[in-house]
Amino acid sequence: MNDRAKTISLGLVIAIGMIATVGLARFVDARRPPVDVSTNDESLYLNAKTAKRISLGFNGLAADWYWMRSLQYVGKKILAQDGKASLDDLSQLDLKLLAPLLENATTLDPEFLDPYEYAAVVLPAIDVQEAIRITRKGIEANPNAWRLYQHLGYIYWQQHDYAMAAEVYGRGAAIPGVPPWMQAMKARMAAEGGSRDTAREIYTRMFEQSADEKVKDMARKRLLQLDSLDQRDELRKLLIAYQTRTGRCPANWREINFPGAPLDPSGAPYVLEPGKCEVKLGPGSAIIVK
Repeated sequence: MNDRAKTISLGLVIAIGMIATVGLARFVDARRPPVDVSTNDESLYLNAKTAKRISLGFNGLAADWYWMRSLQYVGKKILAQDGKASLDDLSQLDLKLLAPLLENATTLDPEFLDPYEYAAVVLPAIDVQEAIRITRKGIEANPNAWRLYQHLGYIYWQQHDYAMAAEVYGRGAAIPGVPPWMQAMKARMAAEGGSRDTAREIYTRMFEQSADEKVKDMARKRLLQLDSLDQRDELRKLLIAYQTRTGRCPANWREINFPGAPLDPSGAPYVLEPGKCEVKLGPGSAIIVK
């Protein structure tokens, strides 16, 4: 086959793929039930098996389409909340279609890793069993994708099941070429799963390893939260020491030798609670509370 024939053939394949994708979109749109205005939610167009059957072999394109729908679905919900929701705690957004959308994307293309990662980070606050099921599905389809073990371990860590988290990290650590810290995470889970240091390690690795900017941003915010918790612990020690020495809590920061209010990691000043030896986040803080 000469170069021109190859070019024509490639062009035909691309054109057919685009037509198939558009056809799939129109097919499912035509069968979409009416939107429930009381919830302002879209209805799931097709189940995964049906979508796979009518995708005409262009499963990767169809998977990308469902993946983009998943992101748009979550994005619209977050925007409706003025963008204040945290990616790893979207439990108040009624994301009942997110698991089915991610299920479709991963069924159409089982080797597409991004939806599994998203499921592991976002779904636990909505439906932890679905998060575990979809992440395990990803491991079954991609047994050497060590990041999926990292994400499954993260889910179990969130549920305070440190023994299972250690087991999952250990299974991931056995994969050839995996970074050494996976084995270290297994030991840390077994020894101090609930510690703040363990949380810091988890979010640091998530920030370093994730290719999804939204996941990286969530991990960064959680790391800032941990820094703030450490700072507040140190400030409380100073407040208690002052109370022990004087018999009362300080009325302002100057009484404990601060020229002004100390700043949290987001740059907002901490606030003293009147009459209490307690420090809290200020009204302009960007630190996650939960």
